[in-house]
Amino acid sequence: MSDGDLISELYASCFRRLVVQLYAVTGDLAEAQEAVQEAFTRALVSPGRFAGLENPEAWLRRVAVNWARSRFRRRRVLDGLLRRIGPPPAVADHSPEHLALLAALRVLPEGQRHALALHYLVDLPVDEVAATLGVSAGTVKSRLSRGRHALAALLAETSGTAGAADTTEPGRIDVRS
Repeated sequence: MSDGDLISELYASCFRRLVVQLYAVTGDLAEAQEAVQEAFTRALVSPGRFAGLENPEAWLRRVAVNWARSRFRRRRVLDGLLRRIGPPPAVADHSPEHLALLAALRVLPEGQRHALALHYLVDLPVDEVAATLGVSAGTVKSRLSRGRHALAALLAETSGTAGAADTTEPGRIDVRS
């Protein structure tokens, strides 16, 4: 039996059992599934070594439990830090205009979407957007220009009226209802 076959057989025979055991440890089914998946992923990294284990299921269980514990500790530290800095700022804007803008952004090509988001939503200058994306400033300017025109057309289609979205001043997008 090859090493890959051994791992496949173990996956088929003990995945559910390991998830149930980890679910008891974590109290979260998704977390348990992720921990067991991580254990199998680590087994796949060195299948020859894994195949030589006396009790591979016990090894998988130990790896999954350790991974879940480590993740719990990291999460606890993060939660403590977040409590110190206070509640997160309100970010979600559920206005129809904002939702239409987000939907239109998702339709754009990735490069334009990233450039528009970094420049207009994160408020980064063109040079910093270029550095973040690993492209030239000219490429960012081109993506911004094309993205603004595409957004204007998409938002005009969404609202059903021409001119529902246009640029009122360079660099700012105006969405009108």
